[in-house]
Amino acid sequence: MYAIIASGGKQEKVAEGQQVRVELLDGDEGSDVSLRPVMLVDGDTILSTPDELSKASVTGKIVGQTKGPKINGFTYKNSTTYRRRYGHRQKYHMVEITSISAS
Repeated sequence: MYAIIASGGKQEKVAEGQQVRVELLDGDEGSDVSLRPVMLVDGDTILSTPDELSKASVTGKIVGQTKGPKINGFTYKNSTTYRRRYGHRQKYHMVEITSISAS
């Protein structure tokens, strides 16, 4: 069984026991979180309507916090001495999927 969850404006295919990287959530390390399923697949049945998904649930446990890749940027304006370099590194939570339930 697997589910497609939505978190942080992105969708991710997850299975039970899998660790997935999602954007920062409300909660500390070791706390349980509930993720909203977009679609749930159980063998031959596919649950995708809002009525079916209202009963479905995906829960996970926050394992830790990681950082994404470093992004380097550079801006400048022509005919002046304006030049700026900047960097950014996004923070993520690692979530281990503990259970996927269709009911």
